[in-house]
Amino acid sequence: MVRVIAEIGCNHMGKLDIAKRMISVAADECKADVAKFQKRNNRELLTPKQYGEPHPNPANAYGDSYGAHREALEFTIEQHAELKAFCEERGVVYATSVWDLTSAREIAALDPHFIKVPSATNLNFELQGWLCENYSGEIHVSTGMTTRDEIESIVSFYEERDREDDLVLYSCTSGYPVAFEDLCLKEVSRLKEAYGGRVKQIGFSGHHLGIAADIAALTLGAAWIERHFTLDRTWKGTDHAASLEPDGLRRLSRDLRNVETALSYKRKDVLDVEDEQRKKLKWQPGLRAVG
Repeated sequence: MVRVIAEIGCNHMGKLDIAKRMISVAADECKADVAKFQKRNNRELLTPKQYGEPHPNPANAYGDSYGAHREALEFTIEQHAELKAFCEERGVVYATSVWDLTSAREIAALDPHFIKVPSATNLNFELQGWLCENYSGEIHVSTGMTTRDEIESIVSFYEERDREDDLVLYSCTSGYPVAFEDLCLKEVSRLKEAYGGRVKQIGFSGHHLGIAADIAALTLGAAWIERHFTLDRTWKGTDHAASLEPDGLRRLSRDLRNVETALSYKRKDVLDVEDEQRKKLKWQPGLRAVG
């Protein structure tokens, strides 16, 4: 069954009440299966120079430096625990992408259904090794800006640790937003053919406009569809422009499930719904159609 991930990420603008409102909308109005966030330890991720530099796009900055900007968008682990509990109240799965080892340890302690390793850190094998040894849930890994050889090394890493059955591998192009010619949807098929028998499932993480490409990804074999989600694409921040608003996510969830239902072979030569039409309209030797 296809699962829809509403990637809230940092689109909550650092406000817990907005994050909870986004969870409610994603769950109740949009019928998403997962509300996903991000966790960073910015002192661990950034060099002192990077931390103190100005944001490259001041219009989207939430602080006087890039580090201050990132801290303004960061929730504490206690707040993440509160968000997880709120997700459970709303009947939606809580998940988080972890960008560093400290964050991986903190989020694993909450025991979510799955933890996501983003494209940016999918070669951080210290982080992933710790998860393999200390976290029993699913580990989802995006493959944006990653070579084919690197993807093979990631899958082999999990196989060597007997964790491949918990690995979900995502086709992804890392851009915000991504033009259609750069979506490369056939990578979903390639991952399915190359790794469908070696990992648990294949997913698709998209940063494009509209929802048509996600439907195509489902037909190509993606079992998880992840899209950035916002309540307002005009809000301040870098991810809002590549995000779906509530009506878009609602339509995406609806269309994915309808198309998944339709993706079947005929159960018998003439379906029950066709019987009456066959009797009325079908030309057969020796019989006259009455339609």
